[in-house]
Amino acid sequence: MSAPGTRQSPIARIRALLNQPTHHYRPATTVFLDLNVDRVADQLELVARGSERGAEGRPSSDAQTMDDIEHRVVERIEAHKQDAHTIYLDHLHTYDERITALSFEERFATIQQAAPEAVGDFRAEATVGRDELFVLRRRLNESEMERERFRARHRIERPARLSSPGKIILKIGVLAILFIIEVVINGSFLAKANIGGLLGGAAQAVTFAALNIIASFFWGMVLVRLVNRRNFFLKLIGIVSFLAYLVFAVTLNLTLSHLREIPPNIALSDNVGQVVLHRLLTAPYALTDVNSWVFFSIGFIFSLIAMADGLMFFDPYMGYAGLERRWIEATRLFANARSELIERLRDIREDATEAMNEAARDLSVRRSEYDALLQGRERLAQRFAQHQNQIEQAARALLEIYREANRKARTTPAPDYFAKAYVMERITYTAAEPDSSAREHLRKMIADTQELLNQQIKAIHEAFDSAVKTYREIDELLPEKKPESKLVGKPETRRG
Repeated sequence: MSAPGTRQSPIARIRALLNQPTHHYRPATTVFLDLNVDRVADQLELVARGSERGAEGRPSSDAQTMDDIEHRVVERIEAHKQDAHTIYLDHLHTYDERITALSFEERFATIQQAAPEAVGDFRAEATVGRDELFVLRRRLNESEMERERFRARHRIERPARLSSPGKIILKIGVLAILFIIEVVINGSFLAKANIGGLLGGAAQAVTFAALNIIASFFWGMVLVRLVNRRNFFLKLIGIVSFLAYLVFAVTLNLTLSHLREIPPNIALSDNVGQVVLHRLLTAPYALTDVNSWVFFSIGFIFSLIAMADGLMFFDPYMGYAGLERRWIEATRLFANARSELIERLRDIREDATEAMNEAARDLSVRRSEYDALLQGRERLAQRFAQHQNQIEQAARALLEIYREANRKARTTPAPDYFAKAYVMERITYTAAEPDSSAREHLRKMIADTQELLNQQIKAIHEAFDSAVKTYREIDELLPEKKPESKLVGKPETRRG
C-alpha cells in the first residue's frame, strides 16, 4: 500500500502508462533456410550409392518399402523440417509476446478509471478555488462596506488621495533639505551670539531646526489636519491647533532672532535664557538688525513649508487614505487570486487534454500494430507452409537422384514404388488464431475507450467553462452593498 500522499493523480497514471515501452524486445524475423539439394546429395553420396545398389539389384524388384539409403534421405528431410518448425515456433512465440505486450486490457482498465477521476479532480480543484475566492470576495465586500459607510458618514464624494512611494520619498526629501538648510542658516546666524563660534552655533542650530521643521511637520500631519473633518468639535480642534501652531512658529523664530542679537559678553553668562525671555515679553518685535528679520522670515517660511508638507503627506481627510488602501489591497488580492485560479485551471485542463489525446492516439497506434502483428503472424504461417512444400520438393528431388542412379545401374526392373512421388507429412500448428469476432471486439473496445476519452475531454472543458463562470458569478453572489441611509442624513453620491 502506498504511503499517504504518494498516490499518483489520474493524469499522472495515464502518462505513466503511455511512457511504458511497447515491447520488452523486438527481435528480427529470420527467413526459413531453403534446403540445397545438390549439397545434400553430395553429402549423402546418392549417385554413387544408387549406382552401387542398382548394380547389386537392390532393392529387389518386388520391394514395397524404401531401403536404408532412402530412409537416410527422409531422416535428413525430417530433421530439416523439425529445424524449420522450431524456427517457426520461436517466431510465433515472438509475435504472441508482442501482441501480449500491447496490454490492451490494462490500458482499457486504467483509462476507464483514470479519465473520469481526472474530471472529478478537476471539478474538486475548481470547487476549492471557488471557496478561496468566496472568502476573498467576502473580505472585499466588507472592505467596500466599511469604505462606503465612511464616505457616506463624512459626505465624501471624491477618491482618496494616496501618496505613491515616489511622492513619499519626495516629501521626506523636502523635509530633509529644509532641515539641512535650516541647520546651516541657524548655525551661521547664531554663531554671532555664541562664544563657540560656528561650532557652538551649529549645536544650537540642530536643536532649533528639529523643533522648527520636525515639530511643524507633525503638527500639520496630526493636529492641523483635523480642520478637514466634518465633525464640528474635531474641526474646532484643528482650527485651534493651527492658531497654536502659528503662535509656536512665530515665538520659536523670534526666540532665535533675539538669541542672535545677544552680545557675546552676555552670552558668556548663565542667564542667556532669562535675557531672551525678557526681550520676548517686553519687546518681542524690537529687533535692531535687519539680518535678524531675515533670519526670522526664513525660519518661519521653512516652518510653514514643513507644516504644509505634513498636512498633505496623506489624504487631507484623516482616516480616509487607510480605508482606501485596504479596499484597494482587498480588490487586488481578489483579482489576482481569480486570475491565478483561472490560469491554474487552464493549465490543468491543457495537461489533462494533452494526456487524454495522447492516450487516444496511443490506442490507435497499438491497434494498427496489433493488425500488423496478426498479418505478420499469418504471413509467417504461410511462409512455413510454403517452406514445407519446398522441403517436400527437395525430398522428392533427392530420392529421384538416388533412384535414377539406381535404375541406370540395374539389370532387373526397378521396384514399383520408385514411380510413386514422396509425400511428406505436414506439420500443422494448432494454436488458436484470433478469430474475427475477437478482433472486432478489440476494435469496439478501442473505439469505446477513445469515445470515453473524448467525452472526458469535453467534460473537462465544460467544467473549466463552468468554473470560470462560477468565479465571475461570485461578484453577483456578493455584490457591492450601499450603506444604509440611517447612518447619515444625506445619501451617498456615487461617482464612476
